[in-house]
Amino acid sequence: MAQMYFYYSAMNAGKSTTLLQSSFNYRERGMRPVIFTAAIDHRFGEGKVTSRIGLQESAELYAPEDNLETRISEMHQADHIDCVLVDECQFLTKEQVYQLTEIVDKLDIPVLCYGLRSDFLGELFEGSKYLLSWADKLVELKTICHCGRKANMVIRQDAEGHAIAGGNQVEIGGNERYVSVCRKHYKEALGH
Repeated sequence: MAQMYFYYSAMNAGKSTTLLQSSFNYRERGMRPVIFTAAIDHRFGEGKVTSRIGLQESAELYAPEDNLETRISEMHQADHIDCVLVDECQFLTKEQVYQLTEIVDKLDIPVLCYGLRSDFLGELFEGSKYLLSWADKLVELKTICHCGRKANMVIRQDAEGHAIAGGNQVEIGGNERYVSVCRKHYKEALGH
């Protein structure tokens, strides 16, 4: 029986690497995985999931207005799908997370979602909130702070490396813009 998984972490924990390894494992067994990634994030090119260690694979794009249940159902009818992998799942809408539960429950296709739990203000992303509520399995992928503790928070930085305490929730960036830290160093950076 298929299930929905939410693999979550702070930045730089290897989420995309883990997704790409899962895709490889399915293909190695003669199965067909389909990868989706957020259209908003095109740092490494459109329609690509790229890990920091250099792995890369093509992906379907999704935007907030897309009906993922319809898209995946149509793809599945055309060519059997064995697994759906979603990168940057924090950008899913509530409706899209629900649509993915329908893929699991009605089509019996496992859905593996990979993304951030919270933003640079310590607030849940919409997609993450509903994945935490509705996923069958929650898996934390861990990374470390510069002090050696588990990093579970993300700091957004300006060009000089100072922590930013306000702004839009979504601002695409990588290591030049964000750093993962433990809660203690998150509070210190923001002056709490």
